[in-house]
Amino acid sequence: MPAPNLQELKKILVQAGFEVYRARGAEIQLAERPRDNLIMDAGITICLGEPLRIRLAFRAPKADFPGESDETLFHRASKLAATPIARGFTEAERRTRHLPDPSDPSRILDTWYEVFFERAFSGVDELLAELPVLLQLDKTASR
Repeated sequence: MPAPNLQELKKILVQAGFEVYRARGAEIQLAERPRDNLIMDAGITICLGEPLRIRLAFRAPKADFPGESDETLFHRASKLAATPIARGFTEAERRTRHLPDPSDPSRILDTWYEVFFERAFSGVDELLAELPVLLQLDKTASR
């Protein structure tokens, strides 16, 4: 059976009880609700194609760990992925992301040190079964 397209998979996810944060191109980002009136990116992206993939983002904010080296911050983010690694996810990318001040884009408020992990899935059912576990994970390092 061929992989579903963006709209089909989005509909499947919603019917299965998941919230979509954003869907564009060949990716669907899931949402989480820390409170009823707040929706946030869950750090989980479903990548369409053959095979379907899940991409997870783990981060360490520089503002929470002043004075620590880049490598230490990447290590903090990577440590959060112990459960996904045990479930077959592998590291795909490391990058830094600067968060500009909305009122003054030339001013950087924080820098996130992000580590991404991915895993391919043989079908939608297998992917859906994995999502509840991933939604429970802490994806941001804290003191």
